[in-house]
Amino acid sequence: MGNLFSAAEVVEIGIQIEKNGKDFYDGVLKSSKNAKAKETFGFLAGEEEKHIKRFEALLSQVKKYEPSEAYPGEYFAYLKALSEGYVFTKANKGAAIAGKIKSEKEAVDAGIGFEKDSILFYHEMKKFILDGEKKIVDNLIEEEQEHLKKLTEIKRNL
Repeated sequence: MGNLFSAAEVVEIGIQIEKNGKDFYDGVLKSSKNAKAKETFGFLAGEEEKHIKRFEALLSQVKKYEPSEAYPGEYFAYLKALSEGYVFTKANKGAAIAGKIKSEKEAVDAGIGFEKDSILFYHEMKKFILDGEKKIVDNLIEEEQEHLKKLTEIKRNL
């Protein structure tokens, strides 16, 4: 299969994933009544904010790839269709999911699931990007792995 996507597009989707993650943790933070839970979710929202900034910095380093299209937006529509299986790629989903969370443990478990999904998404997308830009996606994966480790540590301490 040929290279279809650029690292810039994967990073842009990563930024949306992180924004939704921040919205999710902000949402569960607001609904939590437990002081420890508030501290935990505030920390996680801050981590998502750091990831957004790191991904935006990565975005400034990658070159936009402009594919030929049969009609305007065709290429990005295809990328979006591939990513729709990952709930956090859809705008404004983080807060909606947070509203359905009933406990701190459930929120941490959901966060772990979202981080795992993000890692899988980035691994899958590496197959479609330009060879010279795969290192950028590797950086995204490393960021998500660190966040997953932190969430796992938090879960152990609940």
